[in-house]
Amino acid sequence: MKSRTISRHFRESIKSIGRNSWMTVASVSAVTVTLLIVGVFIMIMMNLNKIATDLENDVEIKVLIDLEADQKAEDALQKQIKELSGVDSFKYSTKEEELNHLVKDFGEDLSLFKQSNPLRNVIYVKASDPQKTATVAEAIDKLDNTYEVLYGKGKIEKLFNFLNISRNVGIGLIVALLFTAMFLISNTIKITIVARRKEIEIMKLVGATNWFVRIPFILEGMWLGLLGSIIPITVVTISYVKLHSVLQPKLQGEMFQLLDVTPFIIQVDLLILIMGVFIGVWGSFMSVRKFLKV
Repeated sequence: MKSRTISRHFRESIKSIGRNSWMTVASVSAVTVTLLIVGVFIMIMMNLNKIATDLENDVEIKVLIDLEADQKAEDALQKQIKELSGVDSFKYSTKEEELNHLVKDFGEDLSLFKQSNPLRNVIYVKASDPQKTATVAEAIDKLDNTYEVLYGKGKIEKLFNFLNISRNVGIGLIVALLFTAMFLISNTIKITIVARRKEIEIMKLVGATNWFVRIPFILEGMWLGLLGSIIPITVVTISYVKLHSVLQPKLQGEMFQLLDVTPFIIQVDLLILIMGVFIGVWGSFMSVRKFLKV
């Protein structure tokens, strides 16, 4: 296609937006509202997914070492744990360190136990895949010199099931919203094209090819998608920056955090922009197709 023809298509698509101002406003409004809902929902779901991941990564296995195990036996146990499949990392903690943690968390009254420490040396283990924590814990429990292996049996399985269900529901809702957005926007664009069907018929009757007719409408859909993305991108960006500045200081020291403003908000903005352009182009392409047979 010649560059002159391409520039002509771009000019015609821009002029068409101006000539059909009311239809343009209707289409852009539909894109704006739909993308705003989708953008806010994606922002919420991605942060919930981050919180779920943080909760999963916080799960660890606490291995209580047998009191009869000497230093050599403890070293051998650590080596065996390190070599187990599915182990990501481990940390050894003496019973003195464990008591210091208890004193720090529950008060100085527990410092009386320093004279006769009843605790055990501990190894904290994290699985490379948090979902396989129970499997790793069962493997460790079979090793020698372990007194007890604690990992929240029964509770973490319920937690992981809940997180998996939440993720699947979130993905399903996002997909449903996107299909709804495509349906609403394509119908709005279709109304715009129906109002101009005579224009398409005339172009076809004078010998214009299908693509010659189609391209200006596709470009017009692209402009509608771009225009409809501006407000959602602005609202989502400003809202998240303010929300992050308010909530993040309150979450300091907690086990989960919000996603950092950058690059997260840039990724969401680009996603909204791509969705707007794609939906606009797809809606125009599908809507003009039925009027090309004259």
